[in-house]
Amino acid sequence: MHNDVRQAARPAVRPIAAERTPGDDADMFDLAPVSLWLEDFSAVRELFESWRAAGITDLRAHLSADPARIVACSSRIRVIKVNRRTLTLFGAKDVDHLVQNLASVFRDDMLQTHVDELEQLWSGKPQFVSQTVNYTLDGRRLDVLLKAVILPGHESRWDRVLVTIEDITELEGVRRRAAQSELYARGLFEHSPVSLWVEDFSSVKALLDDLRERGIVDFRTFTNVHPEFVERCMQEIHVLDVNQHTLRMFAAPDKLTLLARLSDIFRDDMQQHFQEQLVDLWDHKLFHQREVLNYSLEGAELNVHLQFSVFPGHERDWDLVLVALTDITARKKAEAYLEFLGKHDALTKLKNRSFYIDEINRLERKGPFPVTAIAVDVNGLKAVNDQLGHAAGDALLRRAGEVLGKAVEKPFQAARIGGDEFVLLLPGTDERGGEAVMAGIRQLVEVNNQFYSGMPLSFAMGAATAQDGERLEAMLQRADAVMYTEKRAHYGDPSDERRADPL
Repeated sequence: MHNDVRQAARPAVRPIAAERTPGDDADMFDLAPVSLWLEDFSAVRELFESWRAAGITDLRAHLSADPARIVACSSRIRVIKVNRRTLTLFGAKDVDHLVQNLASVFRDDMLQTHVDELEQLWSGKPQFVSQTVNYTLDGRRLDVLLKAVILPGHESRWDRVLVTIEDITELEGVRRRAAQSELYARGLFEHSPVSLWVEDFSSVKALLDDLRERGIVDFRTFTNVHPEFVERCMQEIHVLDVNQHTLRMFAAPDKLTLLARLSDIFRDDMQQHFQEQLVDLWDHKLFHQREVLNYSLEGAELNVHLQFSVFPGHERDWDLVLVALTDITARKKAEAYLEFLGKHDALTKLKNRSFYIDEINRLERKGPFPVTAIAVDVNGLKAVNDQLGHAAGDALLRRAGEVLGKAVEKPFQAARIGGDEFVLLLPGTDERGGEAVMAGIRQLVEVNNQFYSGMPLSFAMGAATAQDGERLEAMLQRADAVMYTEKRAHYGDPSDERRADPL
């Protein structure tokens, strides 16, 4: 675009000497607190008439086809006079100083705005309004609201047009900062590494308020008796928005799909968690957090840390709530694995000695009695380690873990307490129950040996039972003694079963 076009809008004006009308009107014009311009648009009107006579109907298209036509329009505008506020606003010494530098005042964005102004006049309106950018003579940007009206009695000639320019720079600055702040907040929301949900809980609050009015005091008991109320509250939650991380976390292709399948995400134990959340809200806890279990749309379990917060200023209606969900699935798995290692033997996957000691102490305090224990020892482990290596010995121990693990179910427990020593604890079980478990173990050993070649698995076992009031330590010693008697019988050497050759 040519340089002269970039200086369009009002750069090519031809000022005439400022006219001064005697009387109060002139003083009011000069002393008005807003920028006033009195201009002559008659030459513009004549140009419009010539274009209409030539068959032009679409002024915007006509001007866009040749931007020099915009310059032709603006060059026909004459500035008759301006007031003091105009000189102050644009930093001009006097009218001549301002008029000679109009190319610096009306530039850049003014070109397109001027087309809008001309189009309003072309359409027959006696006035036009526009919001544009001007510049002071020292180059400072001015956001302005420009209004122009053809003065009464001059509608047929357009020779007197009053233009007001209102400085809205500060207002536009506030608006731009607000827009930037909104954009920044939106960016934080959309790209947060945490799943964010904006929700409307106003209907839930209305339901809780209704219960209070009906005289309900013990809300927890009420929800225990009426689980359908919890379900209804869940249905009354309206999800307003979610961020991008939410879609990735729950394996949703888009927001519509996610919102349509919320029942696949919040299910099973979620109602119990939501009941606790309602109890918090009933107790006026507008910020709370807890760990819950959700599901992705692919069915994967998601352990999440939930943080619930009513937005400031919305405490009365709860119509704007932020829910943040942090995926702690990996942490939960690590915790579960560490807990497993703390209570289990890594080789056999049975409980370990630490768990065994804690369980003995618990059973001695709480029972239930009678308590039966089965002492189990793997026959021939030392010989396997010596002749075939420790890898073969570990394989035999893993097989022992498979058998003993299948032989018991909670509340029974099987624990490895030493190298080849195991104990089964059977709370609430008498001697006959212990014999039944040992019979089951023998059957499992037979099946196990059919699936493995090499050294057959063999157990020496002994059982004993403790009644209420009896120390479990004495009972365990009896079971151990019975187990060693069977072990000696297996080796056929009563002097030292550990040294006998089992092969």
